[in-house]
Amino acid sequence: MQKSEFAGERELMSFWQLVTLLVFSTGIVALSIDMMLPALPAIGTDLGLQNENDRQLVITAFLVGFGLAQLVYGPLADSWGRKPVLLGSLALYILATVFCLIAWDFEVLLFGRLLQGMSIAGARVIGTAIARDLTSGRRMAQIVSMAMMVFMAVPVVAPSLGQAVLIVAPWRWIFVVLLVTASGLAIWLSIRLPETLRPEYRRKLDFRDSIRGYRESLKHRAMVGYMLAGAFFFGGLYGLLNSSEQIMAEHFGLGSVWTLAFAGMAACMAITNFINSRLVMRLGQRRLSQGALIGFSVISILHVAVIVFATENLLIFMGLLTLAMMLMGLIAANFNALAMEPVGHIAGTASAAYGFGTGVIGAIIGAVIGQLYNDSTLPLIAGQAFTGLAAFAIVYITERGELFGDGTDD
Repeated sequence: MQKSEFAGERELMSFWQLVTLLVFSTGIVALSIDMMLPALPAIGTDLGLQNENDRQLVITAFLVGFGLAQLVYGPLADSWGRKPVLLGSLALYILATVFCLIAWDFEVLLFGRLLQGMSIAGARVIGTAIARDLTSGRRMAQIVSMAMMVFMAVPVVAPSLGQAVLIVAPWRWIFVVLLVTASGLAIWLSIRLPETLRPEYRRKLDFRDSIRGYRESLKHRAMVGYMLAGAFFFGGLYGLLNSSEQIMAEHFGLGSVWTLAFAGMAACMAITNFINSRLVMRLGQRRLSQGALIGFSVISILHVAVIVFATENLLIFMGLLTLAMMLMGLIAANFNALAMEPVGHIAGTASAAYGFGTGVIGAIIGAVIGQLYNDSTLPLIAGQAFTGLAAFAIVYITERGELFGDGTDD
């Protein structure tokens, strides 16, 4: 592992310690979302919800909080240091999780979930910053890639893990699992994590300077265009997260084994993320993401036609939806990279702006799609067709009609 330039010959963290840090800082976000999916019916029943679609807000509240808070953690970590801000983030997450655990009504639970998302956003942002402090170039790419492979694998097992908890305990015990996980991570980091921000790189906390950076980010055509396109595209994914349990477990009658179907689809998405890492250097980000976006839109429109004019069954639904969602692995990472192309000089600020825009807007779009659920797959699939077409229109305008090219002027 690359030595830190300000630590002499001493390694601040071993290779596997750094990988573990990134795995947990990203994995706990996915666990917080996907473990809750099988618990939504029990939450709705226990807290007396009249409208079944309202239970989807348990996911939406977390996503909104996660998107909102990303604007804050970057400036704090650059001023106060990585370790205190990361530990503070985990402490807030633990408190928010306790709040969810004892929630006495649905509104209190939603507020706790909002706080959970806002707090754990710090782990995601600062974990990447620590990796950049200690490594660079291919070494950083290797470490982050290993963490992302685990992050993409979490949705494969998390719903089944949540279902396993429900077999032996009430839904509140899912928060106990998250509480234990976060507490263990906080204890380990408090003992083993050094401060990785060099003293000379510390910046005075000045939110006016941060606002100027965010404003500059939004002056770049590619940044704004691919952020908005990503927001619509992720809205389709969040719509799936919101309504997946109702569609698979109830509409198609899979019951508790719906988590296995979800796991299969998530595994296929993880495979295309791996394929993207192999193809992007040869084909380029624009060709891969724009071609995949067209494919996603065409498959979703075809799926809508099947629902409206033919007879859909579970096999057709899972087959077409999995094909569409597999293309996400060729879109999400490349959209992020394309948005960041013109803003490398303010990468941290721009990354936070991108996370905020895609997270909050995507969560709102996903909530609208989820709330339209009416014991039919049409609202979800039509919603994904709409988000795909909207994202394509934004990309087309951003690239001034020149698709599959080498780039566009700001």
